[in-house]
Amino acid sequence: MKRVLLFMAGIAGGWGCLLALLSGCRPAADPAPDAPPSQPVVIGVSLLNLSSEFIVMLHRAMEDQARQLGVRLVVSDAQRNAERQVQQVESFVAQRVHAIVLNPCEVEASSPAVDRALAAGIPIVNVNSETRSSPTAFVGSRDEESARIAMEYIARRLEGQGNVVMIHGFMGQAAQIKRDQGARDVLARYPALKLLAEQTADWDRAKAMALMENWIQAHGAKIHAVFAQNDEMAMGALIALEQSRLKDRIVVGIDAIADALQAIQQGRLDATVFQDARAQGSTAILTALQIVRHQPFEPSVFIPFRLITRNSVLPGASPVAPP
Repeated sequence: MKRVLLFMAGIAGGWGCLLALLSGCRPAADPAPDAPPSQPVVIGVSLLNLSSEFIVMLHRAMEDQARQLGVRLVVSDAQRNAERQVQQVESFVAQRVHAIVLNPCEVEASSPAVDRALAAGIPIVNVNSETRSSPTAFVGSRDEESARIAMEYIARRLEGQGNVVMIHGFMGQAAQIKRDQGARDVLARYPALKLLAEQTADWDRAKAMALMENWIQAHGAKIHAVFAQNDEMAMGALIALEQSRLKDRIVVGIDAIADALQAIQQGRLDATVFQDARAQGSTAILTALQIVRHQPFEPSVFIPFRLITRNSVLPGASPVAPP
């Protein structure tokens, strides 16, 4: 019987965010290796890239939750390499961990990691990003929603007409695919809002800065707004625009990392879309533990996004005051 659970998840600095858990509870999948009562549950974690501030926040939330629950984590950094990520999961299988949490590098290329875990009878929880292969459970957000929020903000600011450039994340990752889809859904509703240029910067600030410099050389004043599929790239684009004395261009990112929030407070960055890394990370560990203990669990948890501007407030935080 389907039901919807609504609960609060704490986040760093006293922030909180509503979690919307969609779909129904279901019993745990095939049993994972049982942990003796005297020993902690061991969960293997493979993360996309620990040089990303958002992934670092995700990791910290997992570690905090693991400490609270008495769970031991074995954490590996895939460094954006799907082949390495598959090897990490194979290592977890060989170690006979009780569950695996996967932060996928790519939709297709990371899918064998899910297949290997399930074939070994070890439950696997995908967090933040998806794979073609279906895991035991998924915890994250609807990435197309974040792009719709960002592009709708740009459309409102430009009154439905102008030129936008879009900086993509790592091509082939679920977030990149779905944020592209969400942005195009909005663009289709505003025929006078044109996509002037688009290219990947691999979620990287330095690469986005270099890309934006090239676009400024090619298009200059024709650029009216920038949509970057994450805040790292938005900050890179912003720096390039500031150095070219094009500060009046609209720049919007996704994630609400610390640098982006500070830039909004300073009046430099126009907006970001808050993605709750702490809620995603902590819920992924809790879900994995529920599965290991053969308790009911939510197979799909979707945490909502929220637009953050100088006039808005993060849950539990002080208002971002205009300068």
